[in-house]
Amino acid sequence: MTDRFKSKVVVVTGGTSGIGLAIAKAFVAEGAAVFITGRRQEVLDAAVKKIDGRVTGVRADMSKLADIDRVYDAVQQQHAQIDVIIANAGGGTMLPLGAITEEQYQQTFDTNVKGTIFTVQKALPLLKDGGSIILMSSNAGSSGTPAFSVYGASKAAVRNLARSWILDLKDRHIRVNVVSPGPTDTIGLTDVFGGGKQAQGIKDYLATQIPVGRVGEPEEIAKATLFLASDDASFINGAELFVDGGITQI
Repeated sequence: MTDRFKSKVVVVTGGTSGIGLAIAKAFVAEGAAVFITGRRQEVLDAAVKKIDGRVTGVRADMSKLADIDRVYDAVQQQHAQIDVIIANAGGGTMLPLGAITEEQYQQTFDTNVKGTIFTVQKALPLLKDGGSIILMSSNAGSSGTPAFSVYGASKAAVRNLARSWILDLKDRHIRVNVVSPGPTDTIGLTDVFGGGKQAQGIKDYLATQIPVGRVGEPEEIAKATLFLASDDASFINGAELFVDGGITQI
């Protein structure tokens, strides 16, 4: 590891497991002071122990504006500014068109779209000019998936936010980029597919459809996120980086 993010302050929403946890670990390993969020205190505390470094956990549901304010209040108690925002908190459930409910729609869009919008908006007073924003989308936002249309639509919206925000933020030289993972071996993916043998069977099938022959690992998504947030990506803005083994390209 290098010290690319030494003395940098990074906020990773949804940082208690899976991709978010891997991202938080990677930034800490590169010298950053990291703040993570999670909805359940016991899970948040466990994640802080796993990361074991310059990390602060803040309990927050990022679909609730008061909770978002609490996150940035916690940052301000320790730091004058933020260098990087990773809007990673999100999720979804599978329902075919005929079974979609208002509750599923509201929960998915509140978490994935509303949460992303206000996570970024409320960070702006603290975000350093020349800083970096990474939005977490999904390959599901660019390709169809049975029974996953609400989730896919929410992630397509997240991707599109970046296109406008790079214009809104151009005078501050803040870059906004998007990471779109493909199927990644996380607890979240297992839960979406029903858990146990059923989930493993679906993951095994997906591996046969991905050109590299396997699903991704959270650490691979984290490496891509580190790159886009770093000075190595200083001329990359408004881009969507697919970290999906090539599945979206075929």
